[in-house]
Amino acid sequence: MDTVNFGIIGFGFMGHVHEDMLENKVAGAKVVAICDIDEANMTDAITPDVLKFTRYEDLLAIKEIDTVLVVIPNHLHKDCVIKAADAGKNIICEKPAALNVAELDEMMAAVERNQVRFTVHQQRRFDKDFQTMKAVYDQKSLGNLYTIQSKLYGLNGNMHDWHVFKKYGGGMLFDWGVHLLDQMLFMVEGNLSTVYADVRSVINGEVDDYFKILLRFANGITAEVELGTYFLKDAERWFERHWFLGGDKGTAYVDGFDPVGGIARTAHLLRSVDKKPTMSKSGPTRSFGPPQPGVLLTEALPEVQTSHPMFFEDYLAALRENRPFLVKAEEVRRVLSLMESIFESARTNQVIAFEA
Repeated sequence: MDTVNFGIIGFGFMGHVHEDMLENKVAGAKVVAICDIDEANMTDAITPDVLKFTRYEDLLAIKEIDTVLVVIPNHLHKDCVIKAADAGKNIICEKPAALNVAELDEMMAAVERNQVRFTVHQQRRFDKDFQTMKAVYDQKSLGNLYTIQSKLYGLNGNMHDWHVFKKYGGGMLFDWGVHLLDQMLFMVEGNLSTVYADVRSVINGEVDDYFKILLRFANGITAEVELGTYFLKDAERWFERHWFLGGDKGTAYVDGFDPVGGIARTAHLLRSVDKKPTMSKSGPTRSFGPPQPGVLLTEALPEVQTSHPMFFEDYLAALRENRPFLVKAEEVRRVLSLMESIFESARTNQVIAFEA
């Protein structure tokens, strides 16, 4: 299989992104056909002689297409994936793959029945900030971890297009949340014991634009995932991305998707605090006074090589080698199940047992 021929179903913003990546950044991929219900969306396609359709059933009938990319609104994923599987096509579905676990199970039954391949476009597993922190985690250089924090804030808080409607799978938990949760579950090994969540709409009516999620893992780590679309700061800090890993032998922190940060340690642990308090801006303190010279040490973060085209490179290699994809169906199902528990926790204001 020298070249894999792709058909893109849904040629809005992400459909254009996929076309550019497959045509210009991924060796061995070719876009054969695109589809959108609005013909005007397809007038700026960059692929020469690409076939264009307004019905995805017509695209699925093209024999030379090996793989279809499903890039349509969330509530339409299930029917499209089932029809693609019945047409004998391998499938990459945009996230979230489905609105709930039951829908995904129907999709996977069609995939298995037709013996086609399926994965989900969780390309943010290749984000540099995430890969950097995953490298720190995998190296186990911080000792026994007790907390992982993943946070994303912005100020352009209004949802857009179909994302403003709950019935279409709108809201930030289905948009960015599925990425942040996938990253956390991909990083931390072992069972997830409990879930507690606050999910709300601040300015967006019926769909969520803020969430804080606490995940307690069986290995003792508590992870915090927080997102807000209406966090207002000065113009230089209108968009913020933060990670923090805390262990008993140091901490690691990064800011930004092109991460700036470091690893911090202490030269030794204090056996006791000074008897004499230190005066600080907040008043006298002993536990939270400034460190003595030489006590606080900083190290550089690990260097990682990563980029979003690597998702498709792995996909093509997995097809050729007949091996599992990086993003596996059971991992997708676990994230969707977690999202169901998050909504339940937010609705009931209760801690939900997950894989205890």
